[in-house]
Amino acid sequence: MAERDVTVGQLLLTEYQTIKDEQKTRIGFRDNLLYVTLTVVAAVIAAAAQARQPSMLLALPPVCVVLGWTYLVNDQKISAIGTYIRDDLGPKLGRIAGTDDVFVWESTHRSDRRRRSRKAVQCFVDLLAFCLVPLAGLTLYWTAGQQGGGLLLALSMIEALALLGLGAQIVSYAGYLGSR
Repeated sequence: MAERDVTVGQLLLTEYQTIKDEQKTRIGFRDNLLYVTLTVVAAVIAAAAQARQPSMLLALPPVCVVLGWTYLVNDQKISAIGTYIRDDLGPKLGRIAGTDDVFVWESTHRSDRRRRSRKAVQCFVDLLAFCLVPLAGLTLYWTAGQQGGGLLLALSMIEALALLGLGAQIVSYAGYLGSR
């Protein structure tokens, strides 16, 4: 087959396979970020408890913000790929094939009646893992009575603001993704 014999449909199917592969990779990476976060949180808490150094809990917020933001960005890209397939790529292939039933799963799996509750629970889990646990660590640090000077206290306040900002982004994205 000559190069000019490649059809638009073949190109679109190749694009579909490529972006589905990217989506699959991003899903695996995103899901592993929760496990990494749990492992890091457990390690920091165990080290702080063993050393009896509440200031070690100050390591939780920056780690959780970086991992949480990376999780959120990947989640958004995963959803963006699905939207592109549903709204752009599928209809283009449907017109070529003469059917509306192209990549039906991309829409069908989103239409069950418990989707909103799953999205709400996932939002809570994301907030718990990436924001509430490190905020609890900061609270323990603040109440331990060993702030170690104004610099660490100021750092802890900045960390709290970063966690609140991440939490707002998680809630905002959950609302956006839940409506799409």
